[in-house]
Amino acid sequence: MLGGFLFLLFLLDGVYSEHVCSYQDVLNYLNLTKNNELFTMTRPVKNYKNPTRVSLEVLLYAILDVVEKDQKFIPYVWTVMRWHNEYISWDPDQFCGINNVSLPIEVLWKPDLTIEEMTEKDKAPQSPYLTINDKGDVEVQNDQVLVSTCRMHIYKFPFDIQSCNLSFKSVVYTAQDIRLQPSDNSTEATEWSRDLMRTQYEWLFINMTVTANNASDLVGQDIIIYTVCISTQKQKVTWHYDFQFLQITMKRRSLLYVVNFLLPVLFFLSLDLASFLISDSGGEKLSFKVTVLLAVTVLQLILNEILPASSNRIPLIAVYLIGIFALMMLSLLDTILVMYLMEKDSTSEETEPKRDQSLTEDCTKQGKASLRSCHRELHKRTQGVCIYDVSTSETPSELLPEAKEASTSKEHHHALERLSDELREIEKTLTRLLNYKREKDKPGYWTIVAKRVNKVFFVFYITVVTLFLSLIFSNWKTE
Repeated sequence: MLGGFLFLLFLLDGVYSEHVCSYQDVLNYLNLTKNNELFTMTRPVKNYKNPTRVSLEVLLYAILDVVEKDQKFIPYVWTVMRWHNEYISWDPDQFCGINNVSLPIEVLWKPDLTIEEMTEKDKAPQSPYLTINDKGDVEVQNDQVLVSTCRMHIYKFPFDIQSCNLSFKSVVYTAQDIRLQPSDNSTEATEWSRDLMRTQYEWLFINMTVTANNASDLVGQDIIIYTVCISTQKQKVTWHYDFQFLQITMKRRSLLYVVNFLLPVLFFLSLDLASFLISDSGGEKLSFKVTVLLAVTVLQLILNEILPASSNRIPLIAVYLIGIFALMMLSLLDTILVMYLMEKDSTSEETEPKRDQSLTEDCTKQGKASLRSCHRELHKRTQGVCIYDVSTSETPSELLPEAKEASTSKEHHHALERLSDELREIEKTLTRLLNYKREKDKPGYWTIVAKRVNKVFFVFYITVVTLFLSLIFSNWKTE
């Protein structure tokens, strides 16, 4: 008896093992064909009052680009939609344990979800298949490159954190027909997105926040909003229908902007400070300051190509550049004022009466002429005395009379006195020339005023630059 029972079980097991099942058998059992409009035309519910609950999962796969100028956010996301089809079910035991089947996406009805912020049609090819299980659950997986609008808050650029929305909703169905709900909470979405992240452009992914809300009335629409937060100022959105809120937070990598933009401006400011050591007498200082000012202007033009023109607040980096530009312009005006005062002093010296100079020249010429005449007179007298000494060997009858000797001696004495007087005049003239030279070398009144103005402005410049940079960097640092 027991042997016969075991033999019967062996035969049944052999028959079962020889039975071959296929996915097409499941589709034939369900009558799923492209021509069967029962599954494609309407919502898959047996009672129209029953809403179709759609579960949506969105994972951030990559941050491709954030265009501040055009206010665009371009992410690469992975979406998964799940819903229940009441007309699909089978027993897996009847089909060799098959519990899920993949079939073309055109065969079954699917929710008509769209993204409100999308400005360009997704160019990535959609997945051609969907998956169903034995309980009637349908799942569609798809990857999308989204080009969406995003209002950028660039007040703290390049140390900003921005925020952008991706709002998923149905095109025609209301909350009475389709109810949207999130598949994951914030922690799970953040961890999975961080694991899947392949590229982040210049941004650093921080977290993802999911917030679910239900519609207050059945005529509205459920919306799932995936908010990519790249700003510290959260957007306040008021909806007249339910929505699911997903927040993705990212931070900009600002090192490249610091090295290529902020530091060069500081270097130009340091050069402008160092230009105070250049002499104000020539035009080199003025041309140097103008060159540095033009370099900052070029950086301002580059910044204008980066930042959007529709910003609600002036960015701190623009205030930073404008402030430094204004300080450099004040420094340039100070240089112009100092050079004007010094030029005014030199002009007043040139327009003085030239009477003293002509008088000095005349006295100098007169002294030189007197000195030459006296030297000539003295030379003659000396030569006459020498002749007298040489001729002492001659006869007494040829010698000059004593009266003539006395006269000659007297004339010689008067010549020496005239020479002494003229030497005193020459000494006085030279003294006046030296005093005039010293007075000419002394700085004038306007030159002294210009130097004082330059010193006061330098102290003011250093103080204002220190306070301005401290205020700007403290605002950048605060959240």
